[in-house]
Amino acid sequence: MYADFVEQESTWAHIKAAESVMLTYGIPLRYYVDSLRVFRFVQGRDSIWRKHVLQTDEADPQWRQVMRVLGVDVVYALSPAAKGKVERPYRWLQDRIVRTCAIEKITAIDDVRAVLKAEMDRYNNHQVHSTTGEVPSIRFARARKEGNSLFRPFALPKPYASTKDVFCLREKRMVNGYRKISLSNHEIVVPNVPLREEVEVHLIPDVTRGALEVRIWHDNRMVQSVTYPLKEFPGVHF
Repeated sequence: MYADFVEQESTWAHIKAAESVMLTYGIPLRYYVDSLRVFRFVQGRDSIWRKHVLQTDEADPQWRQVMRVLGVDVVYALSPAAKGKVERPYRWLQDRIVRTCAIEKITAIDDVRAVLKAEMDRYNNHQVHSTTGEVPSIRFARARKEGNSLFRPFALPKPYASTKDVFCLREKRMVNGYRKISLSNHEIVVPNVPLREEVEVHLIPDVTRGALEVRIWHDNRMVQSVTYPLKEFPGVHF
């Protein structure tokens, strides 16, 4: 349903992957993932200052917060063997891509992406699956038509009116005495919110444009939206 190569794995890359899948196919019943930091907070491993206070799964990583907003269950592979059960069927696909790139001497990431895209198209739309005896895209389309799919149509959860407020990074801030919040050395005016009230900050980076949109929510409504150049947030990695 989705595959890509990135120069560095990140929370934002996984959130964008989930967005692509859900806007194309709908919202899945659940995700099956490993215990990577992107997906899960593990006591004793993540964030030293937290480990004495929070137990495993008592803090939600950004990706997990997106899943909660959408009502998607998350199941974790708790052993290498369990993780391998998911990875093993696709190992041949990974090997095929690696061999193709080696034979054709492809090294640039954009060129490798083209190989990956071609392989996905072949697998999804042309190859007959060895187990089901059907082309995957045809089988999936029929399941959706017959109501046998574990995907439900995508719908924005209330009170949001934009996917930006679903597929985003979230922070909490307190409105100070000047009706402002501080975000990475930037002071942002927050109108129509009582002093000392907590607001939810939604961050939507656009790496292509080099911009960061900041959307501030309070009491189920958006009260402010501003955009900054990404370069003004050098300490934040997306």
